[in-house]
Amino acid sequence: MSKKSKVEPFFLGELFCGPGGMAYGAKLSAESFREEHGGDLPIQHVWGVDKDPNAIGTYQSNKMGEGVEADAVDFATAKKGCDHKVIDDPDFKLISALAFGFPCNDFSMVGKRKGTEGTYGLLYKAGVQTINQAKPKWFIAENVSGIHSANAGKAFKQILNELEHAGNGYNLTVHLYHFENYGVPQSRHRYIVVGTQKGLKDSSGKELQFRVPAPTHLNSHVSVKVALNKPYHKNVKNRERTRQHPTVEDRLLFTPPWKNAWYLEEMLTMSPQKRRNALKEAPWYDKELKHLTNAQIVDRIEGCRLHCERAKMSHIYRRLHPDKPSYTITGSGGGGTHVYHWEECRALTNRERARLQSFDDKFVFVGQKEQVRKQIGMAVPPRGAKIIFDAILKTFAGTTYKSIKPSYNYESTGADIS
Repeated sequence: MSKKSKVEPFFLGELFCGPGGMAYGAKLSAESFREEHGGDLPIQHVWGVDKDPNAIGTYQSNKMGEGVEADAVDFATAKKGCDHKVIDDPDFKLISALAFGFPCNDFSMVGKRKGTEGTYGLLYKAGVQTINQAKPKWFIAENVSGIHSANAGKAFKQILNELEHAGNGYNLTVHLYHFENYGVPQSRHRYIVVGTQKGLKDSSGKELQFRVPAPTHLNSHVSVKVALNKPYHKNVKNRERTRQHPTVEDRLLFTPPWKNAWYLEEMLTMSPQKRRNALKEAPWYDKELKHLTNAQIVDRIEGCRLHCERAKMSHIYRRLHPDKPSYTITGSGGGGTHVYHWEECRALTNRERARLQSFDDKFVFVGQKEQVRKQIGMAVPPRGAKIIFDAILKTFAGTTYKSIKPSYNYESTGADIS
């Protein structure tokens, strides 16, 4: 890459910013670009908006820009800004780039999937409204993989159409990113939409065309063992452990790595020998289970198994596997959703969850334990976001990079159907 490849600084605003996972990825990308090419930081944070005061506290504590505690829809639609002191400055809302990961509740596979008909389904319009006002040179929007099929696929097409025709019009590149293929120690799959303003050219004078960056860890995923066994720096916060009820400890004791609570029901239907062989997969078998008779094993499993006739989600009390990336980290949910260590009979700490989301140990979280857990689970993995911001900067700098075809073939209708 040429040392002369430079871009004018982009001033970034973010809606639904949460603790700043996407912002931190942008910051890391900007710092890497400046280190290689010199000049000013090519991405400079202006503001981040979220109605969660703890998330805003986290956002500001990590120096991502001005955090605005406000409803994103109110912020985007207010003609004179929101009831917040920093918006008294008429230049405050002027940005040249926008990021937003609008709430996914109505598009998630776990929820009722009401799509745009749900409580949260139309929150993407805050992004559309902001684009109409600011007309940024580019934007990045993020949501869960389930958005693709919500409302029989109509919701996603409507959202993309509105984004394409917002502001001065945008060329869209839509791709389902598997973040484990980009070095994040977690199987987290998210749709990312990158829009570049139509008619813009890169530093070499060519028409801008964002391309999906090629995976960097396709055949070399980072395992949870590698991510979590690194030593901690002194005074690292958020390492408090969750108190486990004895029944939960027993439930985990009979759950081998990568299995979940429903596997205990399956074990009860096995022959004694097959059940014992299954338990031998657990690293703690010799120490904790070998001495038990088959009758004792059955009694213990009966005493700790879940009795549930409703939907049985696969991540309930699911153990991690030491040699695989984690399953998706979530920000809410009761017992069984906290992500469980592959060897110890316990839930992960918030700092361990943060590592699986690719946050550095130096990243500061503000709030009580459950509030921090929510922030971590709702965030975009910073290391995954960095890869995308890297590609955006290279696109504007006219620098080539390895790329792949988008997984979603968005075809413009040529007309706004909203």
